[in-house]
Amino acid sequence: MNWLSEWGLDLAQTFSRCFIEDDRYKLLLKGIGVTVEISLLSVILGLIIGFVIAICSLSNNKFLNAIGKVYTDVIRGTPSVTQLMIIYFVVFATVNLPKWIIASIAFGINSGAYVSEIIRAGILSIDKGQTEAGRSLGLNASQTMFNIVVPQAVKNIFPALCNEFITLIKETAIVGYVGLVDIQKAGDFIKSNTFEAFMPLIMTAVIYFVMIKILTIALDRFEKWLRKSEKR
Repeated sequence: MNWLSEWGLDLAQTFSRCFIEDDRYKLLLKGIGVTVEISLLSVILGLIIGFVIAICSLSNNKFLNAIGKVYTDVIRGTPSVTQLMIIYFVVFATVNLPKWIIASIAFGINSGAYVSEIIRAGILSIDKGQTEAGRSLGLNASQTMFNIVVPQAVKNIFPALCNEFITLIKETAIVGYVGLVDIQKAGDFIKSNTFEAFMPLIMTAVIYFVMIKILTIALDRFEKWLRKSEKR
């Protein structure tokens, strides 16, 4: 048992050196705040952009349809880290905006392409009879879409949207490329200052896991609330 107690003591000392000494835990706390800020704004922007692009892709207007297809092709065909660096170092190079907002815009644009395809598939999954029923009740195309089709589509696409949001949170770990200190970058700083790799990396993984687990539970409950009227 001596080896076990020695291992536990060494682990405690490593933990203290990595997070307690010099208040290095504050780096992780700040990193969590940055990750949450970027993720929340990116999700909102991704939903807005995704819905607009989905409508463009479903439009009978050739110009709008082409915009939707080109957008999704370009965004899905290039790495998110490349998009982040282009938007930060090229598009917003001369714009005085906080780094986290620029990063959020980049991730929102990236997420919008994937969200648009999810929304488009959800809308197409609704039977055409629903649209015909809405029009027969005197609703115009917009009213039918927003009052009949979209509410039903949301229930169908909610699990896929949840997966996209979870993926988006993990993708924000690349914001260190533009000088932002998120959870991953905070762990890297601790690793470089203490020359300890195991503890900072494990702690980073644990923080991401806990955040995503909490989000998953919350989204699962919200989905149950959405479907409470359904009987199976």
